[in-house]
Amino acid sequence: MPSVQSSAASRNDAAAGGLAVGAVTLRYVAFATAVTAIGGFLFGYDTAVINGANTYLKAHLHLDSAQEGLAGASAILGCIPGAMAAGFLSDRFGRKKLLFVCAVLYAVSGVLSAIPNTFGQFLAARLLSGLGIGASSMICPVYIAEIAPERWRGRLGTLFQLGIVTGIFLTLFINKVIQRAGNEAWNQALGWRWMLGLEAVPALVFVALLFTVPESPRWLARQGREAEARAILTRVGGAAHAATELAAIQAVAGVAEGRFADLFSRAYFRPLFIAVVVMMCSQFCGINAIIYYSTKIFQAAGGGTDAAFASSVWMGLINLVFTLVALALVDRAGRRPLLLVGTAVQVGALGLVGWMFHAGHNGLPLLLCIVLFTAAFAMAMGPISWLLCSEIFPNSVRGRAMSVATFTIWTSCYLVAQTFPMLNDSPAIGPALTFWLYAAVSLFSFVFILTQVPETKGRTLEEIELSWQARGAGGR
Repeated sequence: MPSVQSSAASRNDAAAGGLAVGAVTLRYVAFATAVTAIGGFLFGYDTAVINGANTYLKAHLHLDSAQEGLAGASAILGCIPGAMAAGFLSDRFGRKKLLFVCAVLYAVSGVLSAIPNTFGQFLAARLLSGLGIGASSMICPVYIAEIAPERWRGRLGTLFQLGIVTGIFLTLFINKVIQRAGNEAWNQALGWRWMLGLEAVPALVFVALLFTVPESPRWLARQGREAEARAILTRVGGAAHAATELAAIQAVAGVAEGRFADLFSRAYFRPLFIAVVVMMCSQFCGINAIIYYSTKIFQAAGGGTDAAFASSVWMGLINLVFTLVALALVDRAGRRPLLLVGTAVQVGALGLVGWMFHAGHNGLPLLLCIVLFTAAFAMAMGPISWLLCSEIFPNSVRGRAMSVATFTIWTSCYLVAQTFPMLNDSPAIGPALTFWLYAAVSLFSFVFILTQVPETKGRTLEEIELSWQARGAGGR
């Protein structure tokens, strides 16, 4: 079995030999990953669109408060089984086939969500979109990690998160345009249907473009389809790159395809433990409490409805801008430095938010602290948690392991969304202590990353896998 060092030397030779085809191969890989990132855009669209549609949907279908909450959470509930099933299905049938399934689910859900006559029909349609979100949030980062050369993998992997925040941000404006197209009665009858139904348009574009992208070369090699894998890797980085990558893949190919139960064995426990903790921390720091309830937070701090809405739009813009910062820095600075800086800033920002609620301060200082937290998250934990988890798992269990990581993030997201109103409104806890709890999670994240998370910048997936073996197969 080749050593990590010799593999790195071979990779450097391959990189030098690939300079002549660099521009062409970068376009090829960038196109494939950009197409995949449409899955992230649909993820973001689907997440945000319900916020604009919910008020009119509630009036049209005569929903009570409990039903309104279920309408908003129904897609999240579909994410959990979608994420869990995606790993097995992608390992068995391929990454590209599962991307097709996700695209079709988005398209069908968009149409069905726009035409329901009963609340039950609407929930069924939203559950379909949840299955698509859960599966695509698992498979898109894995596909990008498996096709992108290590020197570009960070930036290209961050495109998935960029797709998500772009989808969220643009949906704010799509909803607003539709709302302004008619009066209140029109919006209650038709406006919310257009909001939800327009998702089918990018979903169908996603379906069409998927015909033009290749299957994951690592999945093909794992299936014994070496000629196909070599052809794709040659287009990705040239003949020398293909030879080096296939040699690295073969070096770890002696391990049989992992079963789900194998994820909890000594061989795979350490990367799985890191992924689960990072994914939990990325949610329990409170980011989705702010995204879902920003208007409520700013109103609680003394701002009016118009000011609260404007503040939420600014947060969406900051989220997008600082994801672009992560895209620019992740392959230069590395994963660990960005995560350490980001979580350190989160601790300070969230601590200040809690203090401002405790001291009764509001207005611009509070907005700036929440924006600072959002920027820190968008630069680090937001995109890099997905990227890191797609990189650290061995090839034989990557799909199944990523399913566990994705299941973790969606379960954590649901818990935060459900518990924030109770914590925030509780006389015994209130907003100050709630945000201090989120700050404590960010502090734990910083310590955990500092002591447990390895750097993956500039390393092939096979080198990362061999490094676990060198550490004693990732023992507990």
